[in-house]
Amino acid sequence: MSRSSKSVTTYWATPAICVVGGLAYLISAWIGGRPGLGLLLLLIMLGFGGVVLLAGRKSETVRHLLDRRDERITAIDLRASAAAGGVLIVAVLIGAFVELGRGHSGEPFTWLAAIAGVAYIVAVIHGRVRG
Repeated sequence: MSRSSKSVTTYWATPAICVVGGLAYLISAWIGGRPGLGLLLLLIMLGFGGVVLLAGRKSETVRHLLDRRDERITAIDLRASAAAGGVLIVAVLIGAFVELGRGHSGEPFTWLAAIAGVAYIVAVIHGRVRG
């Protein structure tokens, strides 16, 4: 069975993002004077991308997460992403509370929480206007 060019592009998006992200880590750490850390982070990102590709050959779930053609798996991914986002927002808020309780400004947690709040509001408005 041949894949459409859109599904091939979607399939390779995650590994490509791993490569770009790894290179961004490498460059950032190198500029910051820690090239060894940059190389380590690049290797971690490349390793993760490779694991995803290999897992996609053996696992139907991973394969469907990569090509986005299965509505059920896409819905599972959406719920998992929402759960991860919710956990991350709670962690950011806790970080802000702890930093404020220590007498600090709460940064960077306060601005991360603000970004999350604005992103949520924009997404709700976008979904409402679109739907």
